[in-house]
Amino acid sequence: MDAPGFDDDLPAHVERALTAFLDRAGDEIVRTEPSVAAGIDVLSGFVMCGGKRIRPTFAWWGWRGAGGPASGEAAEGALQVVASLELIQACALIHDDLIDSSDSRRGNPTVHVASAKVHADHGWLGSPATFGLATAVLVGDLALAWADDMFAEAPLPAQTLAKARPAWRAMRTEVLAGQYLDVRTQAVGDASPEAALRIDRLKTAAYTVQRPLHLGAALAGADDRLVDTLLEFGGDVGVAFQLRDDLLGVFGDPSVTGKPAGDDLREGKRTLLVALGLQLADERGDRTAAKVIAGAIGKADLSDTAVDAVREALTGVGAVDAVEHRIDDLTASAMAALERAHLAEPAPAALADLVGKATRRTS
Repeated sequence: MDAPGFDDDLPAHVERALTAFLDRAGDEIVRTEPSVAAGIDVLSGFVMCGGKRIRPTFAWWGWRGAGGPASGEAAEGALQVVASLELIQACALIHDDLIDSSDSRRGNPTVHVASAKVHADHGWLGSPATFGLATAVLVGDLALAWADDMFAEAPLPAQTLAKARPAWRAMRTEVLAGQYLDVRTQAVGDASPEAALRIDRLKTAAYTVQRPLHLGAALAGADDRLVDTLLEFGGDVGVAFQLRDDLLGVFGDPSVTGKPAGDDLREGKRTLLVALGLQLADERGDRTAAKVIAGAIGKADLSDTAVDAVREALTGVGAVDAVEHRIDDLTASAMAALERAHLAEPAPAALADLVGKATRRTS
């Protein structure tokens, strides 16, 4: 009788792999310096407290679609590799929250905020905010370092890991480059739709969908033709995913998204939604809408009433409809690429389902 595979309850298996790694990764340093355990607990708590496990899921279906098995020793090794993406995600989110001065993540205080509170509650010396900042930087760095360890220690042949390493290296560089591009774009005030899309493709599409698919497929020995098709598919899905995220950042329900509505505006994010809002307001000569939208960008104390006004302006000039149409077009293009890929079953149906979840989600 065949061993049960990982397809049906993949997130649970990803969490099993993460738990096993996190339980052992800090053993040596904690024996040497027990106080470091507090920082490791911060990382473990962040990684295991939620998240959609989107990146490991796309990577897993890249593996399965390229012919990788659903169970057995090779599948267990692939599972560890794809699960390690959650540690890169932890690094990105912890540092992103710090860069954006965000107070909450997944309905909980962000790492720098929670760590500052620990400092204050204990009455330690120095500034709680500075301690929180330092803790977030170091815990995020630890997550990135351990992601490399988890990848490298996966129980797979060296030549198999070597095939996946170019995707791994590209992904790490692209997500950091995309983050820098995001920060720089805000600093120079580039509000063009073109700038927003460059960030979406580098910071989100490559890191969330394209490279995870590439990683999983490479582990299974995919050829260049299949990888190229998956990168095309992943690029469209990834941008559509980010555009949905942009809409949720302004119009989402905080009780569902886990973040206050309007945070992207307060943080000065130059999203495609905002860029199109400004462009369409200018084309229509709607100075009131342009003023409302432009005045909200980067305003840290933006009120809920002001967010409502921005929502009305974005809807009124047609920016919301334009973004929804862009999501629909990208989804159609992605599905066409998926059909051309001729993936092994049951990957096509699983990836089609993921496209729907990524582009029509509410959180």
